[in-house]
Amino acid sequence: MSDLTKIILAEQDIPHQYQNINFYLQKFLGELPPPPLHPVTREPVGPADLAPLFPMELIKQEVSLEQYIPIPEPVREMYKTYRSTPLIRARNLEKVLDTPAKIYYKYEGASPSGSHKFNTALAQVYYNQQEGVTELTTETGAGQWGSALSIACQMMGIKCTVYMVKVSAEQKPYRKYLIEMFGAKLIKSPSDTTNAGRTALALDANHLGSLGIAISEAVEVAFGNPQVKYALGSVLNHVLLHQTIIGQEVIKQMEIAGVTPDIVIGCHGGGSNFAGIAFPYVAENLEKGKKVRCIAVEPASCPSLTEGKYEYDIGDSIGMTPLMKMYTLGHDFVPPGIHAGGLRYHGASPLVSFLLNKNLIEARAVEQLSTFEAGIQFAQTEGIIPAPESTHAIRAAIDEALVAREEGREKVILFNLSGHGHFDMQAYADYMGGKLK
Repeated sequence: MSDLTKIILAEQDIPHQYQNINFYLQKFLGELPPPPLHPVTREPVGPADLAPLFPMELIKQEVSLEQYIPIPEPVREMYKTYRSTPLIRARNLEKVLDTPAKIYYKYEGASPSGSHKFNTALAQVYYNQQEGVTELTTETGAGQWGSALSIACQMMGIKCTVYMVKVSAEQKPYRKYLIEMFGAKLIKSPSDTTNAGRTALALDANHLGSLGIAISEAVEVAFGNPQVKYALGSVLNHVLLHQTIIGQEVIKQMEIAGVTPDIVIGCHGGGSNFAGIAFPYVAENLEKGKKVRCIAVEPASCPSLTEGKYEYDIGDSIGMTPLMKMYTLGHDFVPPGIHAGGLRYHGASPLVSFLLNKNLIEARAVEQLSTFEAGIQFAQTEGIIPAPESTHAIRAAIDEALVAREEGREKVILFNLSGHGHFDMQAYADYMGGKLK
């Protein structure tokens, strides 16, 4: 076992391809997730249904069964500016917990936007640019995805409009400023600029907003303007595909460390962060018979995986998106204004949902106060302020390390630190001031 604390791969070792979990499901399970259905006809959607929203290359990736999808060289060159991201052993946290467990975290906050979202933002903007698209519209919860897309659009000369969930825009004003700094137009959702937004405001003039409503607004704009395409930061297959560079890197890094994780943990909202670190390990479990536990951790106030029903539901609030078979709380569910805004989604990725339904992964819900307690303990021991979303993964990692202490067993615990919390200090101030529930 190596004594290294931080491991960063050389540029030549950055992945050259995305890893497609659907290949492994078809080959080793003989089954794929049920297809998305048209919201009106209830028939499986085809390329023509998705063409108003996405460039054809992303539509192909959505249904691909290839084991690997090559990363375009221009995208890989842009990845080199911040990848590989470091794998770090949390030695100080281990010491404070007095645990025999070894805790490692993959630090995706090292990206320009401060989170893992930049991995797919670069890819999506590139594929749109190659098809001649000049403007993108999207939604964002906590602002990490909106930040990532605005930076990527600025880098590649594409206009960007971001519908940000209102409660998050008000809780995180510096995310709003960052998005606008990179030239994007930010609109608080629900807004009076779309029919979807006006409908929500008619029901509640003080509506806090939700990712489902923000998605409806962004999709409505894309459907209504042939010059505009839509970009999504989570949930869909191609988005999760792009994030697998995280897990591919970390497998190499863990080999250098001389260890194999017993447990892999990621926070879960729509699924991109969890999938990024976990899907390559699920693939190894299927292909090589390994038994790595992969745990998706979500907020107890928005427990789609742990309390939702596995059924077809729309991905937005009013039915402009396809029906997807997923764990869902219902598309009309509006979660409380928790500070982990990136996890406030009524549903889940169809791929993550399918894996959970087949018992290939686990799901866990944690309370908000306990996640902030874990986040502060991590910051005080490791020196990095985590995003509120990431504190859910930290909470589960600490809990597993404490179990290892009680059992007197060595375990290797790996979690994805999906982003830093530099724009989330108001959330920590509210926690320390006793204002959170």
